[in-house]
Amino acid sequence: MPTDLGPLDTKHDDLRSLRIDRSLRDGGGEPPAWSRRFILGGIALVVLLGIAALAYRALASQTAEVEVAHATAESSDVAGSTVLSASGYVVAHHKISVNSKVTGRVAWIGVEKGDKVNEGQVLVRLEDEEFRAQYEQARGAVESAKARLLEQQNGSRPEEIEQSDHNLSEARATAVNDKLNLDRARDLFAQGVASRQSLDDAIAKYEASQQRMNSLERASKLMQLGPRAEEIARAKGDLLQAEGQMAYAKSQLDATVIRAPVTGTILERTAEKGELVTAQFASGAEGGPRGSVVALADLNDIQVELDIAQDDFAKLSPKQEGTVTLDAFKDRSYKGEIAEMSPEANRQKATVQVKVQILQPDSYLRPEMNATVQFKAKANDDKNTTAKQAYVFIPTAALRDKDGKKFVLLAFNGKALRRNVRVQGQRSGGYLVDSLVGGENVITAGPADLQDGQKIRIKGQS
Repeated sequence: MPTDLGPLDTKHDDLRSLRIDRSLRDGGGEPPAWSRRFILGGIALVVLLGIAALAYRALASQTAEVEVAHATAESSDVAGSTVLSASGYVVAHHKISVNSKVTGRVAWIGVEKGDKVNEGQVLVRLEDEEFRAQYEQARGAVESAKARLLEQQNGSRPEEIEQSDHNLSEARATAVNDKLNLDRARDLFAQGVASRQSLDDAIAKYEASQQRMNSLERASKLMQLGPRAEEIARAKGDLLQAEGQMAYAKSQLDATVIRAPVTGTILERTAEKGELVTAQFASGAEGGPRGSVVALADLNDIQVELDIAQDDFAKLSPKQEGTVTLDAFKDRSYKGEIAEMSPEANRQKATVQVKVQILQPDSYLRPEMNATVQFKAKANDDKNTTAKQAYVFIPTAALRDKDGKKFVLLAFNGKALRRNVRVQGQRSGGYLVDSLVGGENVITAGPADLQDGQKIRIKGQS
C-alpha cells in the first residue's frame, strides 16, 4: 500500500544542509596562522601601552608643582643715604587701659572712640550709693572718737569737781554726827540705859560713814587730777583708726568717678552704661564684668615698631635717623630716630625689635598702620658714596634659609635653580635682595624638599 512521504523527506534534507563539514577546515582542525598573529599583536600592544602609562606616571610624580611670582627691580640708595629699609607698624609709645579701682555698675560714660580728653577729665561714673553710705558711717565714727579724746584731754569739768567736793563735805558731816551718836550710845550703854544692840548699830553706822567719806576723798582727788595718760593715748589711737577707715571709704567713693590719667585720644571704649566693671578678675563671657572701661594714648607720642633681622642689626645704632613713610599715605614722610633697641633678640624669628620715634607726628598717623623706615647712614660713613644701586624686590614667601644662608629658587626651563642672595632691606610684604636682575620667576610655594635642579611644573600651566 503506497504511502506519501514527500514532506518528511524535504525536512530531512533541510536538516542535513545545516550540518558543519569539519573536513573543510585547514590544517586538520587548527585556526589559520593569520588569526594567531593578529591576537598576539593585540596582546603586545596592550602591554606596551600599560608600560608607557606606568612610565608616564613615574615621571610625572618626580615633577613638582610650584607657584611663582615675578621679581621686580628697584633703585635703592646705598650707604650714602640709606643703609637699611625695614617695615613695621605705627604704635603709641604709651597705651593706657583705664581700669576701675572698685567693682561697680556704670551709671554714665561720657566719651566715644576718637575723642580727645585732658588729664583729670571725668570719663565714667559708677553707681555710688553703697560707697557713699560707707563713707558717712566712717565719718560718724571719726566724730565720736574725736569727742572721746577731747573729753579725756580736758579732764573733769569745774561743775563736776564742785559736786565732788560737796559730796565729800556732806560725807564728812555725816561721819562727825555718827561719831557723836556713837559716843552717846556708849555712855547710855555704860549706864545700863541702852541695850547692846543699840550700841552695835551706832558702831556700824559710824564705820559706814567713815568708809563713804574715805571713798569720796579719793574720788575728789582723781577728779582734780583728771584722766590717766594711758587713757588719753588710747583715745588718740581710736581716733587715728577711725580716720583711716574714713579715708579708705572716701577713696572708694572717689574711685567711682574714673578720670583720664593723661591727655590723649580715646582708642577703645570697652564698657557701656549698665555694665559691671571690676577691679578683680574680668570675665570674657557675654554679660560678665569688664576689666577696663576705655583705652587711650597720647597720639603726639608715636613710634614705629620694627623687627630687624639679626643679619642687618649691626647696620643700626642708637639715635640713628630715618625717614618714615606710610602705606596709607605714600605722599607723606616723617623724620624719625631710633628711640629704643631691645636688649634681647627673638630666638624664633631671629630678629631684634627696634622702635623709631616719629619726631613731628600729625593727625594722619594712626596706631597699627603699616609703615616703612629708611635708615640713613651716619655723616662720617657717607663720604664719596652718592651712587645708587639696583636691588630686586621678592615676596616674603620666596626667601628661603638653610644653614644660615639665604637663597631663592628660580623657575627656569622647567627646573628649579638655586640662587644665593643677601637681604638689603625690607618692604611691606617682602624684601630687597641683591644677586638678581629683576624679571625672574621666583618660586613662592612648592614642596618643602624642593631641590636645586629638580624638574618643576608651574601651577596653572600645561
